[in-house]
Amino acid sequence: MSNVQFTIQGLKAQIEGKDILKGVDIEIKGGEIHAIMGPNGTGKSTLASAIMGHPAYEVTAGSITLNGEDVLEMEVDERARAGLFLAMQYPSEIAGVTNADFLRSAINARRGEGNEISLIKFIRQMEASMKSLAMDPQFMHRYLNEGFSGGEKKRNEILQMAMLDPKICILDEIDSGLDIDALKIVADGVNDMRSEERGFLIITHYQRLLNYITPDFVHVMMQGRIVRSGGPELAQRLENEGYEWLKEELGIEDETVGQESEEFQVPMNTTAPKY
Repeated sequence: MSNVQFTIQGLKAQIEGKDILKGVDIEIKGGEIHAIMGPNGTGKSTLASAIMGHPAYEVTAGSITLNGEDVLEMEVDERARAGLFLAMQYPSEIAGVTNADFLRSAINARRGEGNEISLIKFIRQMEASMKSLAMDPQFMHRYLNEGFSGGEKKRNEILQMAMLDPKICILDEIDSGLDIDALKIVADGVNDMRSEERGFLIITHYQRLLNYITPDFVHVMMQGRIVRSGGPELAQRLENEGYEWLKEELGIEDETVGQESEEFQVPMNTTAPKY
């Protein structure tokens, strides 16, 4: 039986006084994969930002809990320590900080003083995780995301997820910009981590990622709300028919809530120190 319970109830959020999320409800248990789909500007990435505590987004109503703990009362680093992880749509580059240094600092911050991971154990775990993601071992010593291609950055996000072992993994359009080979590798990395001890929230525009990661639940977001939920067959219908049939059925003319801004521009997945 899963011991992970992540619950969002009636979540509303705004940016610069503009309402973006207008009452979002979702519950994720360990072992479950939830996919959120929808056109641009409907609130999907804002949801990820609000969950992780992006300072630009003000939560005005609702609640977020992880295993009964109030996430909204936590600072960003506390959310990471509690087991929340965001694989970003636009990973930032940090010159002068290697992948290995960044990840080891993040892991040790989660483990706490006196319980740091040994260097040998860390290197073995990182090498194994990089091998499973078909990453060149030299990436361990390269500066964080600096000069990485889009696909390399996305693999690096999955590498961080594997190493940090979170309870709830939020993937914000992890498939954007990936060719089919990179997409399969990223999907395999997610599938390898699927367990009763972990839940996933995958934000995507397209069915193609869900051809390799089978979701338990698919939710469609429009106008800052989840307007329809179903199983994998819902994603397939959206792929085949688009969103117009759903807009007509629900009487929605404009599905957006305004253009969403780019998400985190600094790595906020972890509790690594700022440099």
